[in-house]
Amino acid sequence: MKNIEELIKTGKATIIDVRTPAEFMGGHVAGSINIPLQEVPNRVSEFKNMKNIVLCCASGGRSGSATMYLKQQGIDCVNAGSWMDVNCLC
Repeated sequence: MKNIEELIKTGKATIIDVRTPAEFMGGHVAGSINIPLQEVPNRVSEFKNMKNIVLCCASGGRSGSATMYLKQQGIDCVNAGSWMDVNCLC
């Protein structure tokens, strides 16, 4: 995958926030999609239709787990860590 920062800055990244809906409502990257970590396995087909997937959460732990799972399903994605770090790149 291309440079994460470049994808985010150019708006070409599909930013997925895997935090809970309540956490997401408390603040998130503009334009990001909330798919809580526990829903990821049931929504693999949605991920297969996305391009330039960049995952984030509060600290990078949950997005790391989601990234590992999705890669095992053959989906190209990257863990960008904290949503606040991603927000700084926008």
